[in-house]
Amino acid sequence: MVSSFEPIVVENEVSSSKSILACPICYDSLTLIGNHVLSVESAAGSTLQCNTCKKSFYGNQTHYDMTVSSGAKDYGAPMPPSTEFFRFPLISFLYERGWRQSFSIWGGFPGPEKEFELMRDFLKPALDGNIVDASCGSGLFSRLFAQSGLFSLVIALDYSENMLHQCYEFIKQEETFPKENLILVRADISRLPFVSSSVDAVHAGAALQCWPSPSAAVAEISRVLRPGGVFVATTYIFDGPFAFIPFLRRQRQIIAAVSGSHFFLSERELQDLCTACGLVGFTSIRNGLFEILQPGIPINVIGAINTERSPPIIEPRLP
Repeated sequence: MVSSFEPIVVENEVSSSKSILACPICYDSLTLIGNHVLSVESAAGSTLQCNTCKKSFYGNQTHYDMTVSSGAKDYGAPMPPSTEFFRFPLISFLYERGWRQSFSIWGGFPGPEKEFELMRDFLKPALDGNIVDASCGSGLFSRLFAQSGLFSLVIALDYSENMLHQCYEFIKQEETFPKENLILVRADISRLPFVSSSVDAVHAGAALQCWPSPSAAVAEISRVLRPGGVFVATTYIFDGPFAFIPFLRRQRQIIAAVSGSHFFLSERELQDLCTACGLVGFTSIRNGLFEILQPGIPINVIGAINTERSPPIIEPRLP
């Protein structure tokens, strides 16, 4: 059965044992101080406190800041250019105003609505559970997930504050938007602020190639997914004639080291990445450079599952 998430109701200060949010330093659960529920509207004035390492994480007008360096006055964690690029206000403004639509022209992406329909089949084992939209950008899919009513909680997660601000602006423009089942979280994809084995599904749309360390990110996703949880991602595949260019693999490593962005040369490479990080049951759909992939079952939290065996069938909860 898919576990469901219930909003936290507190009086002054109550341990958020039912929450999937955790301290990104020690991964222990947090205590919610301030508002009565975690939602997109209650972030301002809320504090999430770790009783183990004593660190506090604060909500602002738009989102909860759950980065490790949150609250630091003099220290700023440097990130690769591919990550810092998306923190510019102009980039967040343009993302849904032409940029994301261009993926259909030169990348083979079928468009947000079609991508959402394709993902629904992959996400069936997680229906009625919680879903993390990792590297959500301006929240294009986060909003679709929330409006669909298929999930009890949607977490829009990105490292860019400006992307989350833009997501909040889009939400404010829709009077009937279901704000009660969506929260916005700023976090590092390689240090996810979630309790281990607490997430039903993780989605990453056109993001895998932008992560500074795909292996560290996928390993974190494997950690937070519950047994039978689902990871669905879309990315680019540069195979065909590109795969035969001499020394391309070495050149790609140099590009990744300098820019922090990656490109993948085959589906087998993506499958190998997921398997190495504890995910099995890899399947994919291909359209030109566009690739939608779905590994599942984080074996590191099941233990007894062998990667050579077929993953067990997880029956989705009926609506």
